[in-house]
Amino acid sequence: MTTALITGATAGIGAEFASQLAGQGYDLVLVARDASRLAERAASLQHEFGVRVEALPADLLDPAGLDSVAARLQERRRPIGLLINNAGYGERGALHENTVEQEKRHLDIHVSAPLRLTQAALGGMLERGSGRIVLISSVAAFTPRGTYAAAKAWGVTFARGANLAYRDRGVSVTAVCPGFVHTEFHERMEVSTTGIPAFLWLDAPRVVRLALRGIQRGRSVVIPTLRYRVISGLARVLPDRVAGSGGFRSGGDRDAGERRG
Repeated sequence: MTTALITGATAGIGAEFASQLAGQGYDLVLVARDASRLAERAASLQHEFGVRVEALPADLLDPAGLDSVAARLQERRRPIGLLINNAGYGERGALHENTVEQEKRHLDIHVSAPLRLTQAALGGMLERGSGRIVLISSVAAFTPRGTYAAAKAWGVTFARGANLAYRDRGVSVTAVCPGFVHTEFHERMEVSTTGIPAFLWLDAPRVVRLALRGIQRGRSVVIPTLRYRVISGLARVLPDRVAGSGGFRSGGDRDAGERRG
C-alpha cells in the first residue's frame, strides 16, 4: 500500500487528511513540531485503522528539521507515494507592522519548505513513474490580500507548472485551495471569526473528501465546493480594489476578524 507523508498532521486539515487516508488503507508518516501530540495521534490512527503510522517530529523552520523530513522523502527502501505539504500559519500583523524575520519565517513555511520537500520527493517518484504531491493553498491565493495571499499564490502557480511538467511522467502536483474551514487556524492567530458569515464556513472532513477526489484525478488546482469556485473566479476578474475588499476575505487574512484581547 502507498505511504503518505503529511506535514502539519496533528490538527485541522492535516489531521483530517491523515484520518481519511488511513481509512483508505494508506500507511502514514506524520510530521509536526509537538512530539508528544504527534506520538499520540500516530498511535490512535494505527490502533483505529490497522495501518503503519510513523511519527516524525520536526520543525520545518529549523534547517535540521527540514533536512530530516527531506531525507525521509528520499528513502528508496521505504518510498513515499503521496506528499501533502500542509504545514503553515497566518501572520496577524500587516507588512509594515511585522519584522523582517517574521515575514521571512512566514514565507519559508509556505514557500521554501514545500519547495524543498517537493524536490526531495520528486526524484524517487519520477524513477518509479508514479506519485502525487499536494500543496495546501487557499482561496486567498486569488486575492490581493497581503503576504499570506502572495505566499499561497506561489503554491498555485508552482503546482500548475509542475503538474504540466510531470503529469505525463506519472507524477501529479496539486494545489488545494479551501476557504474558511473549522480548524485551529484562526485561534492560533488570536483573531475573532465572529464577523464571518455562516455560509462561508466549511468542515474539514468535507474539504478533505472533495480535495482527495481532485488529487486522485491529477488536477493541478482543486477548490473545494462550488461556492468557493465562484468566489475565486470572481476575485480573478474583478478590479483589485473590489477583490481585495472585505467581501473577499480569506482564511489566512489578518482582517478576517478583529484581534482578540
